[in-house]
Amino acid sequence: MRIATWNVNSARQRSPRLLAWLEQRRPDVVCLQETKLTDEAFAELFDGPLGELGYAHAHAGQSAWNGVAVLSRIGLEDVRTGFTDAPGFPDPEARAVSAVCGGVRVHSLYVPNGRTPESDHYTYKLAWLAALRDAVAADVPDVLLCGDFNIAPTDADVFDPAAYVGHTHVTPPERAALAALMDLGLVDVVRERWPEDTVYSYWDYRAGMFHKNLGMRIDLILAGAPLAARAKAAWIDREARKGKGPSDHAPVIVDLDRAPDGDIGPMIPPPSAKPPKPGSGRLPQPTP
Repeated sequence: MRIATWNVNSARQRSPRLLAWLEQRRPDVVCLQETKLTDEAFAELFDGPLGELGYAHAHAGQSAWNGVAVLSRIGLEDVRTGFTDAPGFPDPEARAVSAVCGGVRVHSLYVPNGRTPESDHYTYKLAWLAALRDAVAADVPDVLLCGDFNIAPTDADVFDPAAYVGHTHVTPPERAALAALMDLGLVDVVRERWPEDTVYSYWDYRAGMFHKNLGMRIDLILAGAPLAARAKAAWIDREARKGKGPSDHAPVIVDLDRAPDGDIGPMIPPPSAKPPKPGSGRLPQPTP
Protein backbone atom coordinates (compact mmCIF):
# COMPACT_ATOMS: atom_id res chain seq x y z
CA MET A 1 0.00 0.00 0.00
CA ARG A 2 1.42 3.39 -0.99
CA ILE A 3 0.23 6.26 1.23
CA ALA A 4 0.92 9.91 0.38
CA THR A 5 0.14 13.30 1.83
CA TRP A 6 0.47 16.61 0.00
CA ASN A 7 -0.45 20.18 0.80
CA VAL A 8 -1.26 21.29 -2.74
CA ASN A 9 -1.87 24.97 -1.86
CA SER A 10 -4.92 25.25 -4.14
CA ALA A 11 -6.22 22.14 -5.86
CA ARG A 12 -7.55 24.21 -8.78
CA GLN A 13 -4.17 25.79 -9.51
CA ARG A 14 -2.34 22.52 -9.00
CA SER A 15 -4.85 20.34 -10.87
CA PRO A 16 -2.68 19.45 -13.91
CA ARG A 17 0.34 18.74 -11.72
CA LEU A 18 -1.72 16.70 -9.24
CA LEU A 19 -3.33 14.50 -11.88
CA ALA A 20 -0.01 13.90 -13.65
CA TRP A 21 1.62 13.07 -10.32
CA LEU A 22 -1.12 10.56 -9.49
CA GLU A 23 -0.46 8.80 -12.80
CA GLN A 24 3.28 8.83 -12.19
CA ARG A 25 3.47 7.71 -8.55
CA ARG A 26 0.22 5.72 -8.40
CA PRO A 27 -0.41 6.02 -4.66
CA ASP A 28 -3.19 3.89 -3.23
CA VAL A 29 -4.29 6.54 -0.75
CA VAL A 30 -3.61 10.27 -0.95
CA CYS A 31 -4.35 12.92 1.66
CA LEU A 32 -4.58 16.48 0.35
CA GLN A 33 -4.54 19.75 2.26
CA GLU A 34 -5.31 23.35 1.35
CA THR A 35 -7.58 22.42 -1.52
CA LYS A 36 -9.22 25.85 -1.10
CA LEU A 37 -12.44 24.63 -2.71
CA THR A 38 -16.00 23.95 -1.60
CA ASP A 39 -17.17 20.36 -1.79
CA GLU A 40 -19.24 21.21 -4.87
CA ALA A 41 -16.32 22.89 -6.66
CA PHE A 42 -13.96 20.01 -5.84
CA ALA A 43 -16.46 17.46 -7.18
CA GLU A 44 -17.04 19.49 -10.36
CA LEU A 45 -13.32 19.76 -11.02
CA PHE A 46 -12.17 16.27 -10.00
CA ASP A 47 -15.01 13.72 -10.13
CA GLY A 48 -14.29 12.79 -13.73
CA PRO A 49 -10.47 12.80 -13.75
CA LEU A 50 -10.16 11.00 -10.41
CA GLY A 51 -12.73 8.41 -11.43
CA GLU A 52 -10.77 7.69 -14.60
CA LEU A 53 -7.70 7.07 -12.45
CA GLY A 54 -9.66 4.73 -10.17
CA TYR A 55 -9.96 7.00 -7.13
CA ALA A 56 -12.95 7.54 -4.90
CA HIS A 57 -12.71 10.67 -2.78
CA ALA A 58 -13.97 12.31 0.38
CA HIS A 59 -13.59 16.07 0.64
CA ALA A 60 -14.26 18.61 3.37
CA GLY A 61 -13.93 22.11 1.99
CA GLN A 62 -14.74 25.75 2.19
CA SER A 63 -14.41 28.56 -0.26
CA ALA A 64 -10.91 30.05 -0.72
CA TRP A 65 -9.37 28.66 2.49
CA ASN A 66 -8.35 25.36 4.08
CA GLY A 67 -9.94 22.22 2.61
CA VAL A 68 -8.83 18.59 2.99
CA ALA A 69 -9.43 15.39 1.06
CA VAL A 70 -8.78 11.65 1.07
CA LEU A 71 -8.41 9.94 -2.30
CA SER A 72 -8.42 6.14 -2.37
CA ARG A 73 -8.38 3.35 -4.91
CA ILE A 74 -8.52 0.61 -2.23
CA GLY A 75 -11.86 1.49 -0.68
CA LEU A 76 -13.36 4.53 1.02
CA GLU A 77 -15.67 3.71 3.92
CA ASP A 78 -17.06 5.35 7.06
CA VAL A 79 -16.16 8.89 6.00
CA ARG A 80 -15.99 11.37 8.88
CA THR A 81 -15.71 15.13 8.46
CA GLY A 82 -13.91 16.92 11.27
CA PHE A 83 -13.57 15.28 14.66
CA THR A 84 -15.29 15.38 18.04
CA ASP A 85 -14.97 18.65 19.99
CA ALA A 86 -12.75 20.30 17.37
CA PRO A 87 -12.61 24.02 18.16
CA GLY A 88 -13.30 26.67 15.53
CA PHE A 89 -11.89 30.12 14.86
CA PRO A 90 -14.55 31.03 15.85
CA ASP A 91 -16.56 28.69 13.63
CA PRO A 92 -15.52 25.17 12.57
CA GLU A 93 -13.05 25.09 9.67
CA ALA A 94 -12.42 22.48 6.97
CA ARG A 95 -9.25 21.01 8.46
CA ALA A 96 -9.94 17.29 8.95
CA VAL A 97 -11.52 14.41 7.09
CA SER A 98 -10.99 10.68 7.53
CA ALA A 99 -12.07 7.40 6.02
CA VAL A 100 -11.32 3.69 6.27
CA CYS A 101 -9.11 2.70 3.33
CA GLY A 102 -7.95 -0.87 3.00
CA GLY A 103 -8.92 -1.55 6.60
CA VAL A 104 -6.99 1.44 7.99
CA ARG A 105 -8.47 4.67 9.36
CA VAL A 106 -6.71 7.43 7.40
CA HIS A 107 -6.93 11.07 8.48
CA SER A 108 -6.11 14.03 6.25
CA LEU A 109 -5.23 16.94 8.53
CA TYR A 110 -4.43 20.60 8.07
CA VAL A 111 -3.33 21.84 11.48
CA PRO A 112 -3.84 25.58 12.10
CA ASN A 113 -0.77 27.67 11.36
CA GLY A 114 -0.69 29.59 14.64
CA ARG A 115 0.49 32.82 12.98
CA THR A 116 2.47 34.26 15.90
CA PRO A 117 3.03 32.89 19.42
CA GLU A 118 1.14 35.88 20.87
CA SER A 119 -1.95 35.46 18.71
CA ASP A 120 -5.39 33.97 19.34
CA HIS A 121 -4.68 31.69 16.38
CA TYR A 122 -1.76 30.16 18.27
CA THR A 123 -4.05 29.37 21.22
CA TYR A 124 -6.54 27.90 18.75
CA LYS A 125 -3.78 25.72 17.26
CA LEU A 126 -2.90 24.21 20.63
CA ALA A 127 -6.56 23.61 21.50
CA TRP A 128 -7.13 22.00 18.10
CA LEU A 129 -4.22 19.61 18.59
CA ALA A 130 -5.40 18.67 22.09
CA ALA A 131 -8.88 17.89 20.75
CA LEU A 132 -7.37 15.85 17.92
CA ARG A 133 -5.41 13.78 20.42
CA ASP A 134 -8.54 12.96 22.37
CA ALA A 135 -10.48 12.18 19.20
CA VAL A 136 -7.99 9.69 17.72
CA ALA A 137 -6.91 7.98 20.95
CA ALA A 138 -9.38 5.13 20.51
CA ASP A 139 -8.26 4.42 16.91
CA VAL A 140 -4.61 3.75 17.70
CA PRO A 141 -2.87 1.49 16.65
CA ASP A 142 -4.77 1.04 13.36
CA VAL A 143 -4.57 4.65 12.25
CA LEU A 144 -2.62 6.93 9.93
CA LEU A 145 -2.50 10.66 10.59
CA CYS A 146 -1.34 12.39 7.44
CA GLY A 147 -1.00 16.03 6.65
CA ASP A 148 0.46 19.45 7.16
CA PHE A 149 1.02 19.67 10.90
CA ASN A 150 2.59 23.15 10.77
CA ILE A 151 5.11 21.95 13.37
CA ALA A 152 8.74 20.98 12.86
CA PRO A 153 9.13 18.18 15.42
CA THR A 154 12.75 19.00 16.38
CA ASP A 155 15.52 21.42 15.49
CA ALA A 156 16.78 18.81 13.03
CA ASP A 157 13.65 19.50 10.97
CA VAL A 158 14.51 23.12 10.09
CA PHE A 159 17.43 24.40 8.05
CA ASP A 160 18.71 26.64 10.87
CA PRO A 161 17.09 26.73 14.33
CA ALA A 162 18.46 30.24 14.95
CA ALA A 163 16.43 31.58 12.04
CA TYR A 164 13.17 30.47 13.65
CA VAL A 165 13.62 31.93 17.11
CA GLY A 166 10.42 33.79 18.05
CA HIS A 167 8.40 32.16 15.27
CA THR A 168 5.64 29.57 15.34
CA HIS A 169 6.16 25.96 14.18
CA VAL A 170 9.09 25.43 16.55
CA THR A 171 7.93 26.66 19.97
CA PRO A 172 8.03 24.28 22.95
CA PRO A 173 4.22 24.24 23.43
CA GLU A 174 3.64 23.28 19.78
CA ARG A 175 6.26 20.55 19.91
CA ALA A 176 4.85 19.32 23.21
CA ALA A 177 1.37 19.10 21.68
CA LEU A 178 2.75 17.03 18.81
CA ALA A 179 4.71 14.84 21.22
CA ALA A 180 1.56 14.25 23.27
CA LEU A 181 -0.18 13.06 20.12
CA MET A 182 2.66 10.70 19.29
CA ASP A 183 2.72 9.42 22.87
CA LEU A 184 -0.53 7.64 22.05
CA GLY A 185 1.67 5.13 20.23
CA LEU A 186 2.23 6.84 16.89
CA VAL A 187 5.45 6.73 14.88
CA ASP A 188 6.83 9.50 12.66
CA VAL A 189 7.55 7.11 9.79
CA VAL A 190 9.92 9.29 7.75
CA ARG A 191 12.07 10.23 10.74
CA GLU A 192 12.03 6.65 12.02
CA ARG A 193 13.48 5.52 8.69
CA TRP A 194 15.95 8.42 8.32
CA PRO A 195 16.94 9.36 11.89
CA GLU A 196 20.13 11.27 11.03
CA ASP A 197 19.31 12.75 7.63
CA THR A 198 18.30 16.21 6.52
CA VAL A 199 14.69 15.99 5.38
CA TYR A 200 12.39 18.86 4.42
CA SER A 201 8.89 18.96 2.95
CA TYR A 202 8.25 22.73 2.72
CA TRP A 203 10.22 25.58 1.22
CA ASP A 204 9.04 29.21 1.15
CA TYR A 205 8.39 30.53 -2.37
CA ARG A 206 10.50 33.60 -1.69
CA ALA A 207 14.23 34.28 -1.74
CA GLY A 208 15.12 31.10 -3.63
CA MET A 209 14.57 28.99 -0.52
CA PHE A 210 13.90 25.80 -2.49
CA HIS A 211 16.97 26.07 -4.68
CA LYS A 212 19.09 26.78 -1.60
CA ASN A 213 17.38 23.89 0.23
CA LEU A 214 16.40 26.13 3.13
CA GLY A 215 13.31 24.28 4.26
CA MET A 216 11.29 22.73 7.04
CA ARG A 217 9.79 19.30 7.65
CA ILE A 218 6.22 20.01 8.70
CA ASP A 219 4.31 17.48 6.57
CA LEU A 220 4.12 14.19 8.44
CA ILE A 221 2.74 10.67 8.29
CA LEU A 222 2.19 9.34 11.81
CA ALA A 223 1.31 5.66 12.00
CA GLY A 224 0.30 3.27 14.72
CA ALA A 225 3.26 1.06 15.62
CA PRO A 226 1.98 -2.09 13.82
CA LEU A 227 1.47 -0.08 10.63
CA ALA A 228 4.82 1.68 10.96
CA ALA A 229 6.53 -1.71 11.25
CA ARG A 230 5.21 -2.54 7.77
CA ALA A 231 6.99 0.43 6.17
CA LYS A 232 9.39 -0.53 3.39
CA ALA A 233 10.15 3.00 2.19
CA ALA A 234 9.47 6.55 3.39
CA TRP A 235 10.49 9.59 1.38
CA ILE A 236 9.82 13.12 0.21
CA ASP A 237 9.00 13.47 -3.48
CA ARG A 238 11.08 16.59 -4.00
CA GLU A 239 10.65 16.29 -7.78
CA ALA A 240 7.05 17.48 -7.36
CA ARG A 241 8.30 20.77 -5.85
CA LYS A 242 10.29 21.57 -9.01
CA GLY A 243 9.28 23.32 -12.21
CA LYS A 244 6.65 25.92 -13.03
CA GLY A 245 3.78 26.61 -10.65
CA PRO A 246 4.46 24.11 -7.85
CA SER A 247 2.99 24.00 -4.38
CA ASP A 248 5.38 25.22 -1.70
CA HIS A 249 5.10 21.72 -0.16
CA ALA A 250 6.31 18.40 -1.56
CA PRO A 251 4.45 15.08 -1.19
CA VAL A 252 5.44 12.69 1.58
CA ILE A 253 5.23 9.02 0.57
CA VAL A 254 5.23 5.88 2.70
CA ASP A 255 5.18 2.40 1.19
CA LEU A 256 3.74 -0.38 3.34
CA ASP A 257 4.56 -4.07 2.71
CA ARG A 258 6.26 -3.44 -0.63
CA ALA A 259 8.20 -0.55 -2.14
CA PRO A 260 7.69 -0.22 -5.91
CA ASP A 261 10.68 2.12 -6.23
CA GLY A 262 12.86 0.35 -3.68
CA ASP A 263 13.97 1.64 -0.29
CA ILE A 264 14.64 5.16 -1.55
CA GLY A 265 14.90 8.48 0.25
CA PRO A 266 14.98 10.61 2.19
CA MET A 267 14.45 13.29 -0.51
CA ILE A 268 14.15 12.35 -4.18
CA PRO A 269 16.01 13.74 -6.01
CA PRO A 270 18.50 14.84 -3.36
CA PRO A 271 19.27 18.56 -3.25
CA SER A 272 22.61 19.83 -4.52
CA ALA A 273 22.76 22.91 -2.27
CA LYS A 274 25.05 22.69 0.74
CA PRO A 275 23.55 23.44 4.18
CA PRO A 276 24.21 26.91 5.62
CA LYS A 277 26.53 27.44 8.52
CA PRO A 278 24.61 27.28 11.83
CA GLY A 279 23.38 30.71 12.82
CA SER A 280 23.79 32.19 9.35
CA GLY A 281 20.35 31.37 7.97
CA ARG A 282 17.62 33.97 7.46
CA LEU A 283 13.90 33.75 6.82
CA PRO A 284 12.40 35.87 4.04
CA GLN A 285 10.95 39.16 5.23
CA PRO A 286 7.15 39.18 5.53
CA THR A 287 5.35 40.55 2.49
CA PRO A 288 4.10 44.13 3.18
